[in-house]
Amino acid sequence: MKIIVLNSGSSSIKYQLIDMEREDVLAKGIVEKIGLHGSFLKNQRDDGDEVMLEGEIYDHQQGIEYVLGVLTSDKHGSLKSLDEINAVGHRVVHGGEKFKSSVLITKEVIAKIQEVADLAPLHNPANLKGIFAMQDLLPDVPQVGVFDTAFHQTMPPYAYTYAIPYSLYLKYGIRRYGFHGTSHRYVFKRACQFLGCQSKDKKIITCHLGNGASMAAIKNAKSIDTSMGLTPVEGLIMGTRTGDMDLGVLTYIMQKEELSLHAANTLINKFSGMLGVTGVSSDMRDIAKAAQEGNERARLALDMYCYRIRKYIGAYAAVMGGLDILVFTGGIGENDVLVRQKSCEDLEFIGINIDPKSNEKTILGESGDISVPESPVRILVIPTNEELVIAWDTMDIIKNKK
Repeated sequence: MKIIVLNSGSSSIKYQLIDMEREDVLAKGIVEKIGLHGSFLKNQRDDGDEVMLEGEIYDHQQGIEYVLGVLTSDKHGSLKSLDEINAVGHRVVHGGEKFKSSVLITKEVIAKIQEVADLAPLHNPANLKGIFAMQDLLPDVPQVGVFDTAFHQTMPPYAYTYAIPYSLYLKYGIRRYGFHGTSHRYVFKRACQFLGCQSKDKKIITCHLGNGASMAAIKNAKSIDTSMGLTPVEGLIMGTRTGDMDLGVLTYIMQKEELSLHAANTLINKFSGMLGVTGVSSDMRDIAKAAQEGNERARLALDMYCYRIRKYIGAYAAVMGGLDILVFTGGIGENDVLVRQKSCEDLEFIGINIDPKSNEKTILGESGDISVPESPVRILVIPTNEELVIAWDTMDIIKNKK
């Protein structure tokens, strides 16, 4: 079975073509700057062939037309014809309380995705554009929606309910939902496979650390808490997002700076986090370089970043009654030796004992154990693969449909 996985953003489309027989990525790429000047498509085939096509791409349908054209082209293609495509899997950011698992796309499902669009106004409408485009271009090919929030729907009410008037939860669905669900789900399963243990009796903390970052407490193979909330702003300090913050800070700034709601939203999402503290960059590599060169604000931001991770590790170990496995993943989690080291400091009392040598010797793209042999808690680096999770769910749903 060959599946196209789509992640449609407001002005971009990321895609992978996966042959599920061996889980091989036949091709992957991105369409950028849709509807903007300088649009382009970049495609990479599994044999290393790369092509970049530039030209005006006015909307998502045209972008996907270009993708399908490249995938079936004589020179750069991976398919002889579009008939080889068996299904399409879509990343959908927010499923609200309506979707607790991945689903076959139908008219009813589309209507429900639209109903919860207010919870992710920048993402769900863009995700739907990819769905609509595929309906027009490949009308006979089944499509599946895989939701970022679905994995965390196992959280108990006391973990997801906010201490606001309960009527607002009932009226608007305001509660903790969490995100990066496909990543947390993938790496906790891979961690157990790596260690050769069963997930159903393990207490696991997964740390998805990238420009957006979140953590999850996974007990007996179920997410029981996660750091992001109604939106991706809550929780860890991120590249440009504040993470946890006293709400009074925001109202105080709005009053003093006379900010509109739109401006305040932009402040906490686009100009805060590591960028806001350092004034240097949102990229951890740039911040680490600045810190090494003596930039005190960069050093402060790194300390803040890792302190917040340690704080959540301690909290999640407490709510689970212990910890068996700690997993680092995402662009920073997989690559940043310093962040992993600092995030594990002074946590020996809960069984976390990192091995500095193993931590430094991790191989890019490969799973590894960075704990000392006698550590009660296994500390792992597991590369994430959200696209493969989407493809897994798509294949399972299509097969069960038949």
